[in-house]
Amino acid sequence: MKNSNLCSVSLNGLRRNLLHSTLVLTIGALSWIQTSQAQTTKPHATNYPTKPISFIVPYGAGGGADSRSRQIANLLSIELGQPIIIENKAGAGGNIGTEFIAKAAPDGYTLGMGNFAPLAVNKALFGNLRFDPEKDLVPIVLIDKGPLVLMVNPKSPYKTVGDIVKAAKDKPATLTFASGGIGGTHQLSAELFKQSAGIDLIHIPYKSGAAAATDLLGGNVDLMFEQMYSAKPNIDAGKLRAIAITSKTRSPLLKDIPTLAEAGYPQVEVQNWQGFIAPKGTPPEIIEKINKAVNVILKNENVKSLILSQGNEVGGGTPSEFASLIKAESAKWSEVIRKGNIKAD
Repeated sequence: MKNSNLCSVSLNGLRRNLLHSTLVLTIGALSWIQTSQAQTTKPHATNYPTKPISFIVPYGAGGGADSRSRQIANLLSIELGQPIIIENKAGAGGNIGTEFIAKAAPDGYTLGMGNFAPLAVNKALFGNLRFDPEKDLVPIVLIDKGPLVLMVNPKSPYKTVGDIVKAAKDKPATLTFASGGIGGTHQLSAELFKQSAGIDLIHIPYKSGAAAATDLLGGNVDLMFEQMYSAKPNIDAGKLRAIAITSKTRSPLLKDIPTLAEAGYPQVEVQNWQGFIAPKGTPPEIIEKINKAVNVILKNENVKSLILSQGNEVGGGTPSEFASLIKAESAKWSEVIRKGNIKAD
């Protein structure tokens, strides 16, 4: 009996030892797996990038967004030590390229240029937008922003904002304004002006801003809000007359031209802006790395002087600051679109 009891005690001890050993091994294995996973994910962000990066521009080659993207991406490539390949995916007011960015793998190897329209306007404008700027994209850094100029043909009788408002009130729905298409900054600036001044203007949309400006040059439309960098050459040449600017303060490039605020319409503040974005879910370490690199680039004197020479403000700042801008702009233009009953489809 004593031997039997001794055997039983020994077996019980053996079972306890085996159970303890199994538990230790299991915990050890789990710990090793977690450590291994951490080691395989963390270097991905820390050592990023280890291969070329695709950079999507949601507009055609040669335009303002494309030129700025190439300028910054070339310098970012040097900062990150990897090639950055620009891909133009134009169409639908920037929606096609922006949707491509939103649906790309969130691994830091697809980035893009995010613009005023697809990030802050198109959700209110298009009924069938297939991405949500807030849910599907993450802001990285603001690159630049620039005002628009209210212009008329030099043969026009209108020399001030007051002249335009008076004429529009004297003869409602007779003055025309040109734009590069529905929902762009050209139209929305004029719509905000209409709503603020309590006037009615007839919208004449064109296929591009260049086509709209051509008809303004020809005297076929009464007025247009145009980007500063596009407007200034014609203003300097005397081919168009600048009436006012949509920034808070006067531009150093057009010191004699008043702001809309000076003319009595402080609500008419419009900036066409753009910045780098990535698919939602891109690791925060990667977003931070790109943000820091681009902030360095935006302090480069050549980059700064080129942006300023086009009448724009240099961007920069944190991802959260860029996100706040997008949120505020989205709320502002959604209301303008709603009041103006503007629809793109």
